[in-house]
Amino acid sequence: MMQFVFDAGAIVLADLILSGDNALIIGMAAAGLSPALRGKAILFGMVIAALLRIMFAVVATKLLGIPGILFFGGFLLIWVCWRLFREIRESTGSEAEHAMKVAGDPAAGYVGPPRRTLLAALWTITIADVSMSLDNVLAVAAIADGHTGLLVFGLALAIVLMAFAATLIMHILTRYPAISWLGLAVLVYVAAEMLFRGVFDIDTGVGPMLGLVEGIQFGGGH
Repeated sequence: MMQFVFDAGAIVLADLILSGDNALIIGMAAAGLSPALRGKAILFGMVIAALLRIMFAVVATKLLGIPGILFFGGFLLIWVCWRLFREIRESTGSEAEHAMKVAGDPAAGYVGPPRRTLLAALWTITIADVSMSLDNVLAVAAIADGHTGLLVFGLALAIVLMAFAATLIMHILTRYPAISWLGLAVLVYVAAEMLFRGVFDIDTGVGPMLGLVEGIQFGGGH
């Protein structure tokens, strides 16, 4: 029970701090459009991000059982942690909060005739969403560790937070940076655990696969 509570809390923190990138990209892309197109850009941007998360979640649950994937996934998550560290230190959350506010205010941002098409803005959002959705799903899938309920919870929470509370989350993270640092610490722990299992897991670790170590039997799932 305590492990479940810890994992659920870790997923909430991961979803909170990983939602910042999406809010920043969607807000900035929408703010550059004329007011009439901003609402559509934000809505479509959220839908694209949600669909990508669902697609990556389905793939991730299959891929994490392939030998060697946990090891390389751990390195990818370390890179995500480094990027988040730089963003927290540079207060990117305040930029995201401002971008979302501007995008939602018809009198703010660019208010002239259309100088950029909605399709161009959505392309920018989609390209950025591919990386961000993969980061989010990888972190949640690693924490869930085979627990379907936790994976669905993390995925649903990420989509809900992104769709309905992005500006509020950015405001909270900007006002209370300790939450961001705590979330980052959780992700670093998850990445380290992935790397450890990626090396020593008797079924999927690169160590046993290459004959370097005997391997350890980890309990998959919950």
